Amino acid sequence: MPHQSTRILRGVNKPVEKGDPVDIVYLDFQKAFDKASQQRLLSKVSCHGGRGKLLSLIGNWLKDRKQRVGINGLFSKWREVDSGVPQGSVLGPVLFNIFINDLEKEVNNEVAKFADDTKLLKTVKSQADWEELRKDLSKLGDWATK
Repeated sequence: MPHQSTRILRGVNKPVEKGDPVDIVYLDFQKAFDKASQQRLLSKVSCHGGRGKLLSLIGNWLKDRKQRVGINGLFSKWREVDSGVPQGSVLGPVLFNIFINDLEKEVNNEVAKFADDTKLLKTVKSQADWEELRKDLSKLGDWATK
């Protein structure tokens, strides 16, 4: 599978070489992942074949987490974390990719994903093209809300 930047270049170059305009919408779904319920994440891991000990291991890694904020030696109270995954973890990006794997399921135009950076591409020559792009953007927003 080509790297996202290669896919973007291909998606842009072909129409531009023909003189057609291309709209690219840059999206960042990181906050959607931070707020995602751990149960939903585990459900998606299960749908991708994660079962038994693997699913149990990931579930145990996610549960009973706490965090606090520290600035200049002063710390907030510890709070339970019931969404997302630990930042800076090795497993986090893998789980994120599993979590967003169905992102473009209902989308008609090209979507390029890499980690939390997502791009929606559409050659826009008419009002109807622009409307199709807008509908896809709305579908992606609905996905994030869900």
